[in-house]
Amino acid sequence: MKQLIKSVLPQIVIKKYRAYRAYKKYRGNEVLCPICNSSYKKFAPFGTSKRESRKCHNCGSLERHRLIFLYLIEKFNFFNNNSKNKIRLLHFAPEKMFYKIFSENKGIEYTACDLFPKKYNGKTKIIKADITKIPFEDNSFDFILCSHVLEHIPNDRLAMSELHRVLSKKGDAILQVPIDYKREKTYEDPNITSRKERLQEYGHPDHVRYYGRDYRARLESCGFNVNVDHFISSLSKKDIFKYGLLETELIYHCKK
Repeated sequence: MKQLIKSVLPQIVIKKYRAYRAYKKYRGNEVLCPICNSSYKKFAPFGTSKRESRKCHNCGSLERHRLIFLYLIEKFNFFNNNSKNKIRLLHFAPEKMFYKIFSENKGIEYTACDLFPKKYNGKTKIIKADITKIPFEDNSFDFILCSHVLEHIPNDRLAMSELHRVLSKKGDAILQVPIDYKREKTYEDPNITSRKERLQEYGHPDHVRYYGRDYRARLESCGFNVNVDHFISSLSKKDIFKYGLLETELIYHCKK
């Protein structure tokens, strides 16, 4: 029956219905998504562990997206840039909630790329691009956002080198990956190829490694100067709860 309804009703109707159900079930003011400014009693569970209060019912943001968004505002005043001095932004594997904001901001010259481009029906076309062979000249971008992409890339150092190459000399990059801070070194095995094995070993069927505390060193080996920013420690406990953030999440702010 659910499949029949999905096939008959337009996606926008289904989306609005789901948003209404979420509002009814979770309405409240205990948590706030800073990206879409929606308030709820709590966020939705998400992931294989179904950990509570992770996903925004409206825009779909997770903890990492909300943290990055707050970081961009606090550290870079990112969305108050004027249209005369546009930020040349490269965004790999663009998340929908960010794509909409970046596409509509007049102070951003937005380039969105993905190996398998999605259709978000926005102002900016998503370009088909391989992160290990980025089709742009050296120093092309003032800012790069690449979140939870590199753990999918077999040759991640080549991808890091390409990101370093296209970043301008005074540019900034936020390069996030899932990290197991209990591991000193990144765990990867090229013989682990099946989705079942990858899920068991790396926690996700499409991941090819589990990064450890040496992630910073991997970035630095490709030329980046890396500031591991514990930005979340600057926020109050109240705000961490309100925005639905993880206290262990670090920001990998990279420069050339």
